[in-house]
Amino acid sequence: MRTGNQIAYGWCKSLEDKVNSDTSITGAAQNDADGTAPRKGMRKFQAPQAASRDVAQAPGAEAAEPSVQPAIEEAPDAAKSNEPPSNRPQNRPQNRRQNAPQNGPRQKGKGPKVGPGAKGPGAKGPGAKGKGKGKQNPPPKVVEIAPMATNAGMRRRHWGLVLSALALIVAPLLVSAWYLWAVSTDQYASTVGFTVRQEGGSSSADLLGNGLGDLFGGSSTSDADILYEFIQSQEMVSRIDDRFDLRGHYAQPWPDDVIFAIWPDATIEELVWYWSRIVRVSYDQGSGLIELRVLAFDAKTAQAIGTGIVEESQNMINALNDQARDDLLRYAQRDLEVSLRRLKDAREALILFRTRTQIVDPATDLQGRLGVVNNLQAQLAQALIDLDVLLDQSSENDPRVKQARRTIEVIKNRIVIERENVASGDITVGGEDYPTLLAEFEGLVVDREFAEEGYRAALTALDVARNNAGRQSRYLEAYVRPTLPQSSEFPRRWVLLGMIGLFVGLIWSILALIYYSIRDSR
Repeated sequence: MRTGNQIAYGWCKSLEDKVNSDTSITGAAQNDADGTAPRKGMRKFQAPQAASRDVAQAPGAEAAEPSVQPAIEEAPDAAKSNEPPSNRPQNRPQNRRQNAPQNGPRQKGKGPKVGPGAKGPGAKGPGAKGKGKGKQNPPPKVVEIAPMATNAGMRRRHWGLVLSALALIVAPLLVSAWYLWAVSTDQYASTVGFTVRQEGGSSSADLLGNGLGDLFGGSSTSDADILYEFIQSQEMVSRIDDRFDLRGHYAQPWPDDVIFAIWPDATIEELVWYWSRIVRVSYDQGSGLIELRVLAFDAKTAQAIGTGIVEESQNMINALNDQARDDLLRYAQRDLEVSLRRLKDAREALILFRTRTQIVDPATDLQGRLGVVNNLQAQLAQALIDLDVLLDQSSENDPRVKQARRTIEVIKNRIVIERENVASGDITVGGEDYPTLLAEFEGLVVDREFAEEGYRAALTALDVARNNAGRQSRYLEAYVRPTLPQSSEFPRRWVLLGMIGLFVGLIWSILALIYYSIRDSR
């Protein structure tokens, strides 16, 4: 027959396996040496322990079984319930108090012990031996849980945040919306786009092949850069103001619309500042495209101002081109004069040389001297032939042979002299030899040829400058004509209202964070 302690231990083991499988708690509860106490660190179950203690306090195993049976019967219901294991030990102290009067007061070290190692007359089992001391388990730990938070309520600082949000966010938005939709004046936008172009046809400067075409053509990119700065300059504002009376048009809504209008007595500097608001310039430096957006209080004025900006820009480009062409024409004329004077000096020096040396052309004179040498060599060859013929017909003592030998000797001497004259020359005018005169002549010829080339280049440059002065090489081409708007697109009320809301919201958030940071630091 099984004892109550063994029955309680079996129920504790099965219940502990179920709890471990539901809550993923590692380890298994095991008994100590006598099979009654769980290991250290394992979950302790109060119901089985209470039942085992009740059984141990009974006078006999038979008396302990009825007290353990209720706990065993209640255990399956507790294991099947969905209540977590942490909530189950709450009823265990009641079971102890209910079972305590039946078993009597418990004394430490006295009383019967049930189990394999129990001693005393009331112990049953294979290992029952006399009396023994009962082993008492430590009381369960009590975990204190903080009380649940109560419902939050509005405090004074919360009402302060609400009031500050109304003052810094809602009020500015309402005022801005009222001004944008009830006070501000509608504006019309005219768009115009243009660029600086270079003429596509070829000119005589492009046919030279020496860079004169690029020199006189200029650069369209630099002209676009200049034009971009000119549109935003005070000079442009002054010219447009003289043509369209900017103050009179943009001061019409004053003083009702103080944000989008300008005051009537604005100075030129203030008008330049207002110009940046009504004229937006977009410039692409890579392609040289310039696009303008002109705002005005009526559509025709916006289109007229856009047309005026295009015309003034065209006049600016023409003025730059005219000034460049005038400078190039003046420089070309001066270069031509210098080249002409240099050519005259070179030719005059050559004429003086010929007059002084009596040599028209040293090259021709040299060829004549070489012709004399060649003629003497031909005569020498003929004389040698005559001598050979004469020796075949007569002896050495013949006077004709002596005469032939004398002629050959004279021709040889003359050839030597003429060659020396060609190589070193003979003394001529002023003690100068022929090679010195020849070197001087070559230098004069080079100077004359260089002066002639420079004169031709200067003359061509002058022709190119005159040709460019008669036509327009740079011009402003509008790829988008000034448009005539049909509806007012500005001011963009919803965009402005959204930006205002964003900024006031950021300001309010920063102020709230500053307030709470100061409050928490105290």
